[in-house]
Amino acid sequence: MGKNKHKRFQENLTFGHLIQPPFEEIFRKDHKLKGRWREDFFGNDNPVILELGCGRGEYTVALGEMFPEVNFIGVDIKGARMWRGAKTATENAMPNVAFVRTRIEFVNSFFGRDEVDGIWITFPDPQLKKNRVKKRLTSPAFLGIYSQFLRADAPVHLKTDCLHLHQYTKAVAQVNGLEIISSCDDIYGKGQADEVLSVKTTYETKFLAAGSAITHLCFKLHHKNVYLAPDFEPDNALTL
Repeated sequence: MGKNKHKRFQENLTFGHLIQPPFEEIFRKDHKLKGRWREDFFGNDNPVILELGCGRGEYTVALGEMFPEVNFIGVDIKGARMWRGAKTATENAMPNVAFVRTRIEFVNSFFGRDEVDGIWITFPDPQLKKNRVKKRLTSPAFLGIYSQFLRADAPVHLKTDCLHLHQYTKAVAQVNGLEIISSCDDIYGKGQADEVLSVKTTYETKFLAAGSAITHLCFKLHHKNVYLAPDFEPDNALTL
């Protein structure tokens, strides 16, 4: 482990904005904050929005600054990356921002029925190989997880530079009869980037510099445990 990474892990332990329970505490178990984030952590009745796969937490922090009347929680397993967002939230004393270090597969151990009012998924690994489709954060399996804690018809946002993932997710929404609120395959080129969509993560800045178009998709998720997979795969997806 690099010296800088070790230092960040140690500093993470001091951040009140960062929840990072050991694996055995949440594997097939409920975390003590499940269903009680508003009462026990934020101390208010405001909406709760998640950023899944938050990386450095840039979207979580930016949205927390824009909307102080909303609670934002970034979720990721990479503690050294999440350090940046947790440190900013701590230094700026942001009462409406939190971070949870865990695998997305275990996220329903942290949130109760109807506790979450929306989800952002920003620049996730597109998992283009066909044998890794189930690992996409917008796959039917993951939607089934989210539906356990997301209130009915709450919005799910996907922002990505990967057109294939954008198209795949749109196909998932369509085959499951989910209402698509908005869809754009080039938010900057087509003038669709409002104040919220214009928040740029480190990865997005790199993608834009490389000439990539940034896409956005927003759809409503229903309350059900099983979602269908679309008969769809990007034309040039890898086969292995």
